[in-house]
Amino acid sequence: MTDLFLQYWPLLLSLAVAGAAAGLAAGMFGIGGGAVIVPVLFFLFDGMGYGETAMHVAVSTSLGTIILTSIRSVMAHNGHGAVDWYIIKSWAPWIVLGALIGMGLSGFLSKRALLGIFGTMGFVLSAQLFFGRPTWRLAEEMPKGATRMGLGTAIGALSALMGIGGGTFGVSLMTLYGRPIHRAVATAAGWGVAIGLPSAIVAVFIGWGHEGLPPFSLGYVNLAAFALISVFTVTMAPVGARLAHSLDAVLLKRLFAVLLALVAARMLYKALGF
Repeated sequence: MTDLFLQYWPLLLSLAVAGAAAGLAAGMFGIGGGAVIVPVLFFLFDGMGYGETAMHVAVSTSLGTIILTSIRSVMAHNGHGAVDWYIIKSWAPWIVLGALIGMGLSGFLSKRALLGIFGTMGFVLSAQLFFGRPTWRLAEEMPKGATRMGLGTAIGALSALMGIGGGTFGVSLMTLYGRPIHRAVATAAGWGVAIGLPSAIVAVFIGWGHEGLPPFSLGYVNLAAFALISVFTVTMAPVGARLAHSLDAVLLKRLFAVLLALVAARMLYKALGF
């Protein structure tokens, strides 16, 4: 057991740090932590020699961890009375549909395609986080009907393809439609379950029996990474939620935007074969 720990301690430490950072990010920004977890898992598994499946496993495992993080984060925000449960419930069916479509599609995409999607959308999201303003408005009420169906499905699909929680897109959407930033963060955190749960189940099936998977993988979901990261994300998400209500949200968002842009650039660099 000691020899095994000594052999894998850098991996275990990296997973623990990633989990803690992802939990803080989930609580502060409602993003589910996937923007941190996916790159860390990809580079870890790629460095261990599982390059062909590294991105699929990173995305799928990240989506699995988002389930627990999302529940913990939204409950913490609910303690502050900031969660709009009507929005979560009314958008959830379309987000689930999109997540199923996105994860099903990922089984047909190559590693480079997934890297390209993450890198490209990472730049878009970082730009929105950095330059976006809470005062920007498209309307004062959240969309309904066909618009809600289309946007919800798109959010679910893109989030599943990137391995991120719905809050990454949801916070931007809600603020554009008149929701205060803290309420948007709190509510968007709840979309993570609608994305993570169906996506993780599909990932197990589409990755079942695939060659070249890291040890302890169930389909494309790596159970070892899921367990260790989940412990730290669930622990740190309430801390992030408390910080979100006490720190300068604008400054934090811009710092995270810079980090996300750097990560996105690195992912695109790998997608181009470098």
